[in-house]
Amino acid sequence: MRAESSAIDRTGIAVSTGIEPPVSAPPRNPAPADRRSGTLQAALGVTAFSLTFPATAWGLEGFGPWSLVTVRCVLAAVLAGGCLLALRVPRPARRHLAGLAVVAAGVVLGFPLLTTLALRTSTTAHAAVVVGLLPLTTALFSALRTGARPSRTFWVAACAGAAAVIAFTVQQSGGALTGADAYLFGALLICAAGYTEGGRLARVMPGWQVIGWALVLCLPLSVPGALLALSYEPVRLTAHGVTGLLWVAVGSQFLGLVVWYRGMASIGIPKASQLQLAQPLLTLVWSVLLLGERLTPAAPLTAAAVLVCIALTQRARG
Repeated sequence: MRAESSAIDRTGIAVSTGIEPPVSAPPRNPAPADRRSGTLQAALGVTAFSLTFPATAWGLEGFGPWSLVTVRCVLAAVLAGGCLLALRVPRPARRHLAGLAVVAAGVVLGFPLLTTLALRTSTTAHAAVVVGLLPLTTALFSALRTGARPSRTFWVAACAGAAAVIAFTVQQSGGALTGADAYLFGALLICAAGYTEGGRLARVMPGWQVIGWALVLCLPLSVPGALLALSYEPVRLTAHGVTGLLWVAVGSQFLGLVVWYRGMASIGIPKASQLQLAQPLLTLVWSVLLLGERLTPAAPLTAAAVLVCIALTQRARG
């Protein structure tokens, strides 16, 4: 799920609701046609992100977890690098490289790897509910990074969302956390750090360039990693496996971001963020339709509870 995008608070730091932080503000009075187009593009971005976990599950039918993650990074980096070259985007300043490295470690490598390892034994529905906590986790990292003091309402809603997810996880795991749960909670932490640093960088460069340069910076690791993983892990070129790989690389990590940012620029952060709140529930729908998973009543109820908490934190942050 893949992951996902973000909203920027008044300090300019991203509060994640999906993949990467937007940067551009919409026109003050966009034309109706622009609003419709922007809403459609933002909705397409949310749909692309919601398919990340089911596509990862498909990809694991044909590739090992390490092969899937590294090849995904290479393909996405080739696309991003091609766009950066075609548009003659200047290289980022040296002072931004450390921040881009954090984004690369959290968003490009860490989150996809940990969630892929988790999905070997976890259902996509279970993972979608747990990772639905990512916006709140990112908000906490943002508060720590900026030294901001969110309101009491914010902290109550954040703690309530965390409690709901933890209770769901323990209940679904039979009273104890599993290895897959450990991977998912680790993914939350490392991705939240990447989103927070990406939000800081997004104040000085467009969001798609942040993720684009992060992907390109990973090439010295992802290329040899892909070659090594493919030599050790068996590969079965099934229709599901190839489709899943292509989607997480092209759809989730690249094209989804493009339409998401364009939509953000047209309709603005608040309206786009409301669309993003539907992402975990959409993933639950895809898990049933594409993977034939059976949802327990707790899954959609917990996802809805987390979405309410996210909405409250956004409102509390103004």
